[in-house]
Amino acid sequence: MMFARFRRASWLDLRALCAALLAVALLLPAAGAAGAATFEALSIRTAKGTVDFKVEVAQTDAERERGLMYRTELKPDTGMLFDFKLPQPVYMWMKNTYIPLDMVFIAADGRIANIAENTTPLSTDVIASDGQVRAVLELAGGTARAKGIAVGDRVRYRLFPEK
Repeated sequence: MMFARFRRASWLDLRALCAALLAVALLLPAAGAAGAATFEALSIRTAKGTVDFKVEVAQTDAERERGLMYRTELKPDTGMLFDFKLPQPVYMWMKNTYIPLDMVFIAADGRIANIAENTTPLSTDVIASDGQVRAVLELAGGTARAKGIAVGDRVRYRLFPEK
């Protein structure tokens, strides 16, 4: 009798522990993504004028890999900038990303080389830069069109030298 009761209690304890661990695991991506965020000013000169953003900068491999995954919202004046250090072809995807994004591919001189608008949430389809770029700016889906951001516009940020 004693063994059966101990075994039953252990099973219930194990189920409770698993439920608690699952709850913590579900909270970690959001907390980890937002907890260490530092924002920097970035602007884009468009035909309509200058558009200002506050961007998180993905500086480490882990930050670039996580990107905006698991986020459920992104304010219209914020984004995430991925610095790839050197000009190169870049390939992105939307795995575990719950919101549509505009991906703005930026050449080494700060000019916008390509824009992928309203990318599909949760998709593993490859989104290519269509050439060599230094960085990618991710904005809430529809922002590029709404703000008049276009290929050829210039991004003003510390990575791109003013000429």
